[in-house]
Amino acid sequence: MPVWREIRKDYERHGRRCTDPAFVSLAVYRYGRWARQRRNPAARWLANKIYGLMCLFILNVTKVWIPPEVTLGEGFHIIHAEGSLSIHPDVVIGDRCGVMHNVTVGTNMGPGAPKIGDDVFIGVNSTVLGRIRIGNRVRIGANTAVTTNVPDDSIVVGSPARIFPNLPIFAQKAKKDHKA
Repeated sequence: MPVWREIRKDYERHGRRCTDPAFVSLAVYRYGRWARQRRNPAARWLANKIYGLMCLFILNVTKVWIPPEVTLGEGFHIIHAEGSLSIHPDVVIGDRCGVMHNVTVGTNMGPGAPKIGDDVFIGVNSTVLGRIRIGNRVRIGANTAVTTNVPDDSIVVGSPARIFPNLPIFAQKAKKDHKA
């Protein structure tokens, strides 16, 4: 998908305000990914220098750190950008993921970063750490520290995390979606 189309979708998803910190941070992320893909070495060098300046002046204000190496699926939504958001470069996030403020997604003092499925919500002050997989349609509650794999259709709460798998409401919705 062309970078401008992605930025437009981010703009619409984040309240159609150019000053929204979540939108601005995602626009910088999208520009960083675009800059890294330039084939011409001189153009790539210049684009990456501009990206570095944007990080210095913009991301230090918004406190949303999404390196261009991160793989974001469609519909990624930063629900509140009042606090910080930090995502490790090796993280892979699926489609329609919603993230609150003061969230860290990254490593756990070792190799490997999380892979997060589709339709996942990560609550405020949560951490998702290590070489783990978060399934599809998972809800991670506020103040939760997740360091183990989480199956599809689960709710995760607490620190350390307690997993409540296969909740009936999510499982029924998944069955209906698969039948349709």
